Amino acid sequence: MTDAQWAVLKPLLPRGKGPGRPPKHTKRRLIDGIRWRTRTGVPWQNVQPYYGPWRCVYWLYRRWQLDGVWYAILTTLQVRADAAGLVTWDMSVDSAITAPMDFLNQGRPLPRCPWHRPGWRVANNRLRVITRVWRVRGRGG
Repeated sequence: MTDAQWAVLKPLLPRGKGPGRPPKHTKRRLIDGIRWRTRTGVPWQNVQPYYGPWRCVYWLYRRWQLDGVWYAILTTLQVRADAAGLVTWDMSVDSAITAPMDFLNQGRPLPRCPWHRPGWRVANNRLRVITRVWRVRGRGG
């Protein structure tokens, strides 16, 4: 994380509850570890020691997830970016219903069921629905 990114993120982080033992690992290093883990997709146990012990990295991630901190940070950053005109809220949903393949029932009629319509062959009485949601694009495309 760059210094400019940290300067934006630091005021959004929750404050400590008061006096106590000083933290052994900096929040910036632990957050970098969380970002590295989510970007690479490795198990938590494989977080590099550079970011701190994996249990500390995971505990910060999980505690903030349960407290809603990540959601609050995300919405605050989205509001700021929207106010600055950096986000276009275009969303495209591409969905298709694919018909079941007749070879699954090998040309035999399916048993009658209450929702069966004459002339329809539905493999296993299901239609597969494929849906793709495209992410919100920033100004750069």
